[in-house]
Amino acid sequence: MKIISSSLRFVLATAGIVLVSGGLNLVQAQGPGSGGPTPTPTAVPIDGGASLLLAAGVGFGLKKLCDHRKR
Repeated sequence: MKIISSSLRFVLATAGIVLVSGGLNLVQAQGPGSGGPTPTPTAVPIDGGASLLLAAGVGFGLKKLCDHRKR
């Protein structure tokens, strides 16, 4: 149990670092545009949601692995 909890901490810490480092690039200001085409109102970025779903899947898999080893 102690090994799984320490590996879970490692995975969550790594996922947190990856998410934070990826978000830092988005904070930088952009220069004035050339007035190009405007994006459609349905254009939704899925980058953040996909990474959260991936992290949730890893956590769920580790929980299932832990429950399976207890039996």
